[in-house]
Amino acid sequence: MAHETPFPSTNPLASRALSAFELLFGAFIVIGHNVFHIVPNEVIVLFVLGVASIWLRDGRWSAMGFKRPASWRRIFVIALVAAGARILLGQFVIEPVTGFFWPPPSAPALASEIAGNARVALLALLVVWTFAAFGEEIAYRGYLLTRAADIGRRSTIAYWVGIVLVSILFGYGHYYKGPSGIVDSGIAGLILGAAYMLAGRNLWACIFTHGFIDTFAVIDAFFGWSK
Repeated sequence: MAHETPFPSTNPLASRALSAFELLFGAFIVIGHNVFHIVPNEVIVLFVLGVASIWLRDGRWSAMGFKRPASWRRIFVIALVAAGARILLGQFVIEPVTGFFWPPPSAPALASEIAGNARVALLALLVVWTFAAFGEEIAYRGYLLTRAADIGRRSTIAYWVGIVLVSILFGYGHYYKGPSGIVDSGIAGLILGAAYMLAGRNLWACIFTHGFIDTFAVIDAFFGWSK
């Protein structure tokens, strides 16, 4: 049974309104950076805002799922299964379907330099496990999802609706990949959100899932398997 994160009881209407504002402001930051390029990198901004907001309003990191799990083995299994599902779904379903409508997703700038280059590959892995796995998951699933769920008093339905909304933003967070990349990343967001829920709203499941997915991508790029 999922651990229930209590919704703040002090002036709940004002708290929900503030959470709705934070979610909308977060959406502005995501779209503003990735689409219109009028704000700094959204991951860094949302990470800082999220950490401050969770600490000031909730007073504990567990509110966004940053907590020690009852079973690390279960977290790893969920992460491995979710990562495998995301990789296989992307390779055999999403890319073929989106390929009927748009060009393939554009790769990150560093990707073209990884092939056969151990130094760049190690640098990419460092970015994967810091900026992507920790940074993006705290920003999107840890912060924005929590504030989206606040609007519905953190009910199970509110979390699932929040997962859909945040996954759309997560897709636009990868706007540089093009339309097929936005769809692909949006579906990845749904899988990451599902891992979060299956793990009892534990952010470690998302962090490991994200890290495993991107680690595989780095290894793939290094050895040139996709080619």
